[in-house]
Amino acid sequence: MVPLLLLLLLCLAASALAIPTNLGLLEKRANTTTISYNPLLPNVTIYATGGTIAGSASSNTDTTAYTPGVLGVQVLINTVPELVNISNVAGVQFSNVASGEITPNMLLNLSQIISKDLQTGSAGAVITHGTDTLEETAFFLDLTIRSPKPVVLVGAMRPATAISADGPMNLLEAVTLAASPKAQNRGAMIVLNDRIGSAYYTSKTNSNSLDTFQAVDAGFLGNFVDVVPRFYYAPALPTNKPFFDISSTTALPKVEIIYSYQGVDPEIVFDAVRRGAKGLVIAGMGAGSFPEDADAAVLKVVEDYGTTVVYSHRTMDGYVPSAPVGGIAGGFFNPQKARYLLMLALNAGYDYEKITEVFRVD
Repeated sequence: MVPLLLLLLLCLAASALAIPTNLGLLEKRANTTTISYNPLLPNVTIYATGGTIAGSASSNTDTTAYTPGVLGVQVLINTVPELVNISNVAGVQFSNVASGEITPNMLLNLSQIISKDLQTGSAGAVITHGTDTLEETAFFLDLTIRSPKPVVLVGAMRPATAISADGPMNLLEAVTLAASPKAQNRGAMIVLNDRIGSAYYTSKTNSNSLDTFQAVDAGFLGNFVDVVPRFYYAPALPTNKPFFDISSTTALPKVEIIYSYQGVDPEIVFDAVRRGAKGLVIAGMGAGSFPEDADAAVLKVVEDYGTTVVYSHRTMDGYVPSAPVGGIAGGFFNPQKARYLLMLALNAGYDYEKITEVFRVD
């Protein structure tokens, strides 16, 4: 572990990397930083976006009072010298921000860049990311990158300056997974705390715990023992998993999430649509319920504006099997994942029937 004082100095040295890079320059691997090259090892590109894994605090006991997105990608790589034994690692500073600052347009760009990289030589891709919205990015990439090669998202629950920071081990395991032939044909994956989860179903379940990422109903794909990935199952894809070609997409339709609760004001449904939302996701109570007057508002915007509305669940897990007239049942998808699925479906020009199908699991 790098001593705290040295790491803080490295943070200052890497401060220039905290500014988002000109994304047009990221499409060529030649513009990345490679620490070494061994022709016998696979190539893996690390796309650094910021977050806690690149965070810094004034005290080594601070695990919440820290600044995310301080360390640059080269500092992250240098902290784990064992990476040179796993792959030829190239680092790309895509951004260096808290994950709440990631936008749909950034994800479009990231997906397009990774897709091209996987087509032209990389054996796999690793994305370092803040954990708060990591599951959204992972899900988006899972739906928009068509490649048998591993795409692995990784983060940390403790900043790099903390005692027993989890970032270095998580990064080593993520690169190991991305370089492993056994990880192929499994879609995008999430790696934290020795666990391997499918991006399709894995979510953050706790604000602070190291074992926060879980797929409570679906379960994990595998785990790490001695930094060796061990899978429980042969490669398989989730039931009815769609793929969306966004290679020529420059912007996605606006979709908003509306939280359901006692006494919710139906006007928020109209407000979202008046402000440009083409789709809505209802974070419904229980199995997707919304108060009757709010349901009436949903039907009104469906009929008057042609808005597409998906009913999800505000609970951590569960299945929404049906929706009121005019709405679409959200199935297993939580609101934040349902939002991106609806965005992509609308962007693809899907009609009501086809959108209903992509949310259904039979």
